[in-house]
Amino acid sequence: MTIPAPDKIKVLWFLPTHGDSRYLGTAEGGRAVNLPYLRQIAQAADSLGYYGVLLPTGRSCEDSWIVAAALASQTEKLRFLVAVRPGLQSPTLAARMTATLDRLSNGRLLINVVTGGDPTENAGDGIHLTHAERYEVTQEFLDIYKALLAGETVNYESKHFNIVDGKLLFAPLQPNGPQLFFGGSSEAANAVAAKQVDKYLTWGEPPEQVREKIEGVRRLAEAEGRDVSFGIRLHVIVRETQSEAWEAAERLISKLDDATIAKAQETFARMDSVGQRRMAELHGGRRDKLEISPNLWAGVGLVRGGAGTALVGDAATVAERIDEYRRIGVDTFILSGYPHLEEAYSFGERVLPLLPLDHPLPQASQVANMGPFGETVGNDYRPAAKPRPVLVTGG
Repeated sequence: MTIPAPDKIKVLWFLPTHGDSRYLGTAEGGRAVNLPYLRQIAQAADSLGYYGVLLPTGRSCEDSWIVAAALASQTEKLRFLVAVRPGLQSPTLAARMTATLDRLSNGRLLINVVTGGDPTENAGDGIHLTHAERYEVTQEFLDIYKALLAGETVNYESKHFNIVDGKLLFAPLQPNGPQLFFGGSSEAANAVAAKQVDKYLTWGEPPEQVREKIEGVRRLAEAEGRDVSFGIRLHVIVRETQSEAWEAAERLISKLDDATIAKAQETFARMDSVGQRRMAELHGGRRDKLEISPNLWAGVGLVRGGAGTALVGDAATVAERIDEYRRIGVDTFILSGYPHLEEAYSFGERVLPLLPLDHPLPQASQVANMGPFGETVGNDYRPAAKPRPVLVTGG
């Protein structure tokens, strides 16, 4: 199957509401993640030209809806990718929350549909469903949720829901509601993606594995008479040179001991998430074979659940690796790096200008006398700007 390569891409950043640090797996280098710090990251992403930010969900995080509501008025163009949780929220309540935040943010809301892959955390939330049942709930939830956001009055009786005359009195600003993102690697997840969502997300596996996933979901969506687009979740470590970038990657896990890695991998093993299993298989809990594909490094996944790989290198190399994914059909990149404020600038200033973006970057001419040009030299003149190369993309 030939997957058309998008001409343009979107790039989002990440709000680390579950913690931030210079070193993984240790309190050393840890940073307080409070509202002022999250505001700094969101405003940096907004000013640098990122399309939006992803807010994580789960008991290890601050609540994504409250954080997004707090930051929406502190930003101008930035979109907020916030999770709905089938089985944890009712579809009608989720629809009302969605419509409200969409209106209050002036249409800057995106929705991430999260089914949940940790049975222990699910049990703590009162969810006692099998993997298959959770995806049944997700299918039914989205039937109701999407209909409500489209302005329909919903009467829906199924295995998991009984909705009588459900409706929204206040519609979302975006017609039919925000764009729906969704990730999952199991057959059940792929079936949900094919029938229900706008954008299928994968974690950062090597390009050939991502291609296989995209092709599978594309076939299922075509069988449903639908078109689904594709995104990827990755970390980035971008420096002036390749050697500096790899040194930064090694430094990130330099305080990490084997006992911490083993404990984290034990936690991941209890999950019934196919995607989490695939992440763990990339490195096997070992730190000696972490470059799993050119410039794709699995060190983050030694102790971090979910997205566990990073693109490592200088700006031109990372831009080319991103373009590899674009060429196999990925049009949306959700990125992060440690610490998140500094890496937002590192990637934003070095790599964003090299990419074929479908959202505009800030133009210096729009801000009088504010550069960018660096510090005035000898109190006499400003450094001359050098033209930047732009990545030339092929089909």
